[in-house]
Amino acid sequence: MPRLPHRSLDATPKTRYRIGSTSLIQHPISCQCLRGREQRSMAAVLRGSRKLWRRWSNHVGLALVSSRSMASKTQVGFVGLGNMGNPMAKNLLKHGYPVIATDVFPESCKEIQELGAQILDSPAEVADKADRIITMLPSSPNVIEVYTGPNGILKKVKKGSLLIDSSTIDPAVSKEMAAAAEKMGAVFMDAPVSGGVGAASSGKLTFMVGGPEEEFPATKELLSCMGANVVYCGQVGTGQAAKICNNMLLAIGMIGTSETMNLGIRLGLDPKLLAKILNMSSGRCWSSDTYNPVPGVMEGVPSANNYQGGFGTTLMAKDLGLAQNTATNTRTPVPMGALAHQVYRMMCARGYAGKDFSSVFQFLREEDSQ
Repeated sequence: MPRLPHRSLDATPKTRYRIGSTSLIQHPISCQCLRGREQRSMAAVLRGSRKLWRRWSNHVGLALVSSRSMASKTQVGFVGLGNMGNPMAKNLLKHGYPVIATDVFPESCKEIQELGAQILDSPAEVADKADRIITMLPSSPNVIEVYTGPNGILKKVKKGSLLIDSSTIDPAVSKEMAAAAEKMGAVFMDAPVSGGVGAASSGKLTFMVGGPEEEFPATKELLSCMGANVVYCGQVGTGQAAKICNNMLLAIGMIGTSETMNLGIRLGLDPKLLAKILNMSSGRCWSSDTYNPVPGVMEGVPSANNYQGGFGTTLMAKDLGLAQNTATNTRTPVPMGALAHQVYRMMCARGYAGKDFSSVFQFLREEDSQ
């Protein structure tokens, strides 16, 4: 939608009014020469003129707002309908946005199609239909393929399109995709998320956004439909940096919580009681009070469902690998992060790859029994 041109206020059409035999123009004038009814009529005309002027000024102000923000409720493309992407796309539909989507696995598209989304065969087709696209993919190679592959978004992207990637990938890859998008006249923003499947379903994700600051309002308009917090971090890649740091801490915290709960249970403490004590004490953390890894302590979390769903162990190992790479490149010591990376890699090799990352509790319990 093209931006409306600026208009000079001096070019505003002047309205001419006639009261009796006196011809007046819509500008402040002296009313001292008028008497009686003409003076009162003139005052009414001026009041009405001021109201018209304010309405016209407000209209001009709205017209100068970013055309992308004004395009509310126009169709939005969505690529990647996995555990996170599916509920995110659903929330866009709930907020009234027509969704055009695709996924490499056709069966992943059925549910959202039944809710009214239009399903296409490739990311390129999505880019041909929508000028605002969100991607939610497992890894850096997936993002590269979806954006620059033979049927990728950049093959048919429209100039001026806004491309928002919510995958967790290497910050360097985000920068490469931004440069490639810029060559095509599009804008790329990295906007990874935190909160897991539960927050994705309830629309309470946290988005960490990197990219041109002037594009943040248009980005936030869409992301606010799917999250409770949308935070601008800086230029492209800084959103990924924030996410990698968060997930390294999350992994360390989950391992620490699992070790603590396991030790307490072996010392004879009831797991629910121990969790209650931790959550009213200084050891409290997200892994203990919101996503407890011990079966039977909490409802509605993966540990209550044989560690199915949630955030996969494979993905956590991948994110910890990204953290290790960036730590090496910046010569940053992360000994606890390195240990966490080793633990999750071992879990992947021992049959936990498809389970939620909180299954580290079960992994530690089995290690004890060997």
